[in-house]
Amino acid sequence: MTEKTQAYSISVPRRLKATVSLPASKSISNRALVISALAGGKTVDNLSDCDDTAVMVKALDGMPSTIDIGAAGTAMRFLTALLAVTPGEHTITGTERMRHRPIGVLVDALRALGAEADYAGEEGFPPLHIRGRRLSGGTVDIPGSVSSQYISALLMVAPTFGGGLTLHLTGDIVSRPYIDLTLGMMRAFGAEAGWASADTLRVEGKPYEARPYRVESDWSAASYWFEMVAVSADPLAEVTLTGLAEQSGQGDAAVADIFRKLGVGAQFTAVGPAGTPTVRLFKQGAPVAQLSLDFVACPDLAQTVAVTCALLGVHFHFTGLQSLRIKETDRIEALKRELRKLGCVASDAGGSELLWHGERCSAAAPPVIDTYEDHRMAMAFAPAAALHPGLVINRPMVVTKSYPHFWDEVFKVREV
Repeated sequence: MTEKTQAYSISVPRRLKATVSLPASKSISNRALVISALAGGKTVDNLSDCDDTAVMVKALDGMPSTIDIGAAGTAMRFLTALLAVTPGEHTITGTERMRHRPIGVLVDALRALGAEADYAGEEGFPPLHIRGRRLSGGTVDIPGSVSSQYISALLMVAPTFGGGLTLHLTGDIVSRPYIDLTLGMMRAFGAEAGWASADTLRVEGKPYEARPYRVESDWSAASYWFEMVAVSADPLAEVTLTGLAEQSGQGDAAVADIFRKLGVGAQFTAVGPAGTPTVRLFKQGAPVAQLSLDFVACPDLAQTVAVTCALLGVHFHFTGLQSLRIKETDRIEALKRELRKLGCVASDAGGSELLWHGERCSAAAPPVIDTYEDHRMAMAFAPAAALHPGLVINRPMVVTKSYPHFWDEVFKVREV
């Protein structure tokens, strides 16, 4: 690679053998910060050092009257709910893209519970002006098909409600594992929260208890190393990832099962040499010829798996992708455009599906991949250099949003 701010040209090693220290989970870090703040504050160990967590830490340190969360979607959702139950007046805003990412579902639910939140710009979108106060709680209906982060935001503040919260989820429920992750973390801080039925959540009005908490490594970050092993030309390719336990509440832990179908084995060790759990990735058999998957529980894996399938010639039909439309970019459209640069003509259907049945076009030589201010576009397409030498990633440092040291780890692999 060349160390440039605007673009990296990627080369890959002939042999792939590496041990990688993964970052702490952004999803867990941001939840832990909110819950710990509501609990009165205790040390959260092993916080992620990514941009999205940094803005959370900065906002919670002093709670300024205007909070700019940049491009951090989780911070926008979680802090909106936190500010609604925290005495004081605040304005929360973000980047131009953030000001076009919807938040009306969450605002409507908070208002139904008595919160005071007004739009400071376009109706249904940030920025917001919030006057925080104690809420009494109650019962609210909320769509389960848009983003689980709205649901998690409401759940995490619910122990502060005098009467607790009953949350009815309507429609299909996306990213259910991340709702379960939130519930598990809440219980770790002494809350009484759980599923009352298949579509109803109940949180009692019992305050959190201040407790120490340690954040585990990030399964989303692990997915790119699974991809590197899958597409490597080295039959002995092997990557060891530190800090990952086989049993995890993170929805993206599903990557291990998905990539078994794509020819990557995973061997877990409860305690590795550094005293932490590890997983060893290696080539194991041939990939399937075609792959049909529902990503409703783990939408952040969709880009990684789509690029992997395209590189391996695995035809695919992916569903449950509706939340990709409102991420850092419209990820379905971005995938279609950038996959064409690799010679793959994918199509979409129904606003929530992505398909590829082998349709081809001429690949760019070399492909120059645009990242759309989206960290996952950069990381999902980087391994494509294994089949497209000299592939270029534009604006590669978008990875700091979730995995600041991604390129450092890749540089080290190249130098082996």
